[in-house]
Amino acid sequence: MKRRSIKEELKHKDFRVTIFGSSRIKRGNPTYNQIKFLARMLGERGMDIITGGGPGLMMAANEGHKAGSRKSKIKTHSIGLSIKLPKEQKTNKHLDIMKKFSRFSNRLDNFMLLSNVIVVAPGGVGTLLELFYAWQLIQVRQVCNIPIILLGKQWPSLIKWLERYPLKKRFFEKRDLNLLFLAKNCNEAIKMIDTAYKEFKKGDKKYCLNYKKYKLY
Repeated sequence: MKRRSIKEELKHKDFRVTIFGSSRIKRGNPTYNQIKFLARMLGERGMDIITGGGPGLMMAANEGHKAGSRKSKIKTHSIGLSIKLPKEQKTNKHLDIMKKFSRFSNRLDNFMLLSNVIVVAPGGVGTLLELFYAWQLIQVRQVCNIPIILLGKQWPSLIKWLERYPLKKRFFEKRDLNLLFLAKNCNEAIKMIDTAYKEFKKGDKKYCLNYKKYKLY
């Protein structure tokens, strides 16, 4: 496992998909298998992935990506941005590159610096923090307009709540909500990622998904 700096990693013009999700979901759980399968498809396509580098869905993603990368003709990287916690999380063994942070804010900024697409899988407080932090940075255009894909059954109820309360009270605009994309399964998610990848290959740093094609409902 390499401990390459973020600046060094950014010198490589790779397409990177960040996967956020719970550290508590165990091997054998359907969601674990789903994330492992998605990451495998990303590896087969020659795309890099980034996770928090820990257990649960992070390990599922890194494990799946490693398996898929064996079928790719392109050299890929499985990157882990881990966090120092009072109760230390073990770094999973499927990483190619790892960097450890002492502060969540610095870690989140580096996620955003590296990411071309963000996939948010089911998770708890940490996953919600990552989702809302990424969403706000894209909303205020501090980073390029990268897609945030909400994968799984956890998210439609959240979208409905956002529409019913903050959006209805005009605490944000409808266009802000359109930065989030719902994917019921891996096949829907990979279609969105493929669309973003095609735009990335054209050299358009400000690419985004077609909002009319991929609606929330």
